[in-house]
Amino acid sequence: MRADDTAIRIKDVSHRFGEEGEARNVRALLDTSFDIARGELLCLIGPSGCGKSTLLNVMGGLLTPTAGTVEVFGKPVAGPMPQDIAFVFQENALFPWNTVSENVDLGMRFQGVPKSERAERARRSLEAVGLKEFADHFPGQLSGGMRQRAALARVLVNDPKILLMDEPFAALDAQTRARLQQEVARLWTETRKTIFFVTHSVEEAILLGDRVIAMTALPGRVKADVRVALPRPRDPTSPEFNDLRRMLENLLTEEIADEVATIAHSLTTLQP
Repeated sequence: MRADDTAIRIKDVSHRFGEEGEARNVRALLDTSFDIARGELLCLIGPSGCGKSTLLNVMGGLLTPTAGTVEVFGKPVAGPMPQDIAFVFQENALFPWNTVSENVDLGMRFQGVPKSERAERARRSLEAVGLKEFADHFPGQLSGGMRQRAALARVLVNDPKILLMDEPFAALDAQTRARLQQEVARLWTETRKTIFFVTHSVEEAILLGDRVIAMTALPGRVKADVRVALPRPRDPTSPEFNDLRRMLENLLTEEIADEVATIAHSLTTLQP
């Protein structure tokens, strides 16, 4: 990958919470390295607690790594980069006292964008996620899936170059989740934004990703980096899809089994 094709470069990133020797010391990431190309949709999977969200926060400048570096468009990340990077989390964090349109408008208002421009950009953003007719509704009047689409509209309105998405659909029912997966796939196809998508679901990762990175158990490291060479839209019932799903699920099963064995050994050594 040429340097000018790289959106994010993660090099030898490690992170430790707490000081070594402390009771609450946790080594979350260890020597993690990979690149994300401009316009790529990269999905990250791994066992629970393997450092996926920690890595996302390091990439977005919300957390300073203990070691290693992160670059965005060739520049070292030293803190949040709101002009380039936006976050979509599992919790939509909409303000309940504001309408959907007002929630989408809020960030632009703080940036000093003129009112007429804000209104047009908010309209286009809500239209992109299928919520134009719900602009004057309050979040409490929307379903969980609609609230998450509103949160996505609030991010898209500022036209970030990179989206960091941390299990944004994990709390939704299966039908709503499938609909939003289609929305993300459609928006990516239309905008070709760089997207880093953290998920626990192997199927979701294969449905969405150009590549899928599988992490090891704690401390998180890259176990596998797999390119998804399946045509879009992807058919989860196809033999090729299921072969890839089984392979990735086996990788995660290995990590979980190793983690359980390690815990069991530790408990054994503690017995008198």
